[in-house]
Order: sequence, then structure tokens, then C-alpha cells
Amino acid sequence: MRHRSGQRSSRPRLPPHVRTAGPHHQLLQQLRPLSFPREGYSLDDPQRPRGKPLPVYGDGQQIRDWLYVEDHTAAIWLVLQRGRPGETYNIGGLNERRNLDLVKTICALLDEKSPRADGRSYATLITFVQDRPGHDRRYAIDSSKIRRELGWAPRENFDTGIAKTVDWYLAHREWTADITARKYARERLGVAKS
Repeated sequence: MRHRSGQRSSRPRLPPHVRTAGPHHQLLQQLRPLSFPREGYSLDDPQRPRGKPLPVYGDGQQIRDWLYVEDHTAAIWLVLQRGRPGETYNIGGLNERRNLDLVKTICALLDEKSPRADGRSYATLITFVQDRPGHDRRYAIDSSKIRRELGWAPRENFDTGIAKTVDWYLAHREWTADITARKYARERLGVAKS
């Protein structure tokens, strides 16, 4: 793990109560239904089919490791059941993708499963927007310990996990429409207002 200062650490810094209270876990990104609608390349925007822009931060070359949410919860449960107290278990999917590639994958799935009325690809909606200050170029995680010590491995690969996620959002458009209409203005997060 590399801290922002550039120093290397084999283990993340944890508060003392975490080290003594029980096992700890970390993960990077999740492919998940029921995630809170937010800015960025989300599937949850009811405006998207109407041709609204699909924002991608910076140049879209940031790399993230993706893990389907059910694999994440199974790993957490395994850590709670069999993890050694005081140990840290990194949970990763071995599914690193550039953000732009993720967006293009989502667009291709939407093109197939819910084509736009105008017949154009969702990829034509991709718009590059200013990156967040300090946005890390790559998040990487070594999940070999949980695999080795606890025998955990994700059941879903990237393709099956993202397909399940897209399917869920398409089947639950009303859920996200309700949230975005009444509780969340989809404002850009992480950037100071000037």
C-alpha cells in the first residue's frame, strides 16, 4: 500500500481499537445494486435515456479493482467467522479496470439491454469533466492473504458482476428516480464550490 506521502507500508494504519477488537477488512470498489445515486458514471440516472451527458472524471484512465457486492459481503462474513483477531484482510476482486473502460462496458450493456430511442449508443453521451483534486490514478490492493489464509475467492468475475448490476438498475428504475427526484440533487461531490 502506498500512502499519499509516497511512503510504503505493508499494512494500513488502523485505529488502536480496530487492532485489538477483531479482524479488519478493506476493499476498493464494488459493483452493486442499491448503491446511492451520485454523480459520475452511474446506472441510476433516470435522465440518462433522454440523452443527458455521462460524465467521466479527467481522462478516465484511473484504475480501480472491482468486486461484486455479494462477494464482498461473503468475504466480510468469512473474516468475522474465521479471521484472526487483530489481522487485516484486504478484499479485492482481481478485476482492475480503467474508469473509461468501465463506462464503455456499461454503455455496451445498456445498448444491448435497453437501447436508446434514437438508436445511438450510450457511449456517445460520454463527456470528460474536471477531475477531483487529488484523485488517485490507481487503487491497488493485495488480497492474497484472505485467499491464502481463509480460502476466499470471489464467485463473480467482472463481466458477470457488472451484468447483474446493470440488470438490477434496469429492473428498479423507480427506486432511483424517487431518490434523485426528492432527496438528492446529483450535485458534484468532492469539489469545493467557488
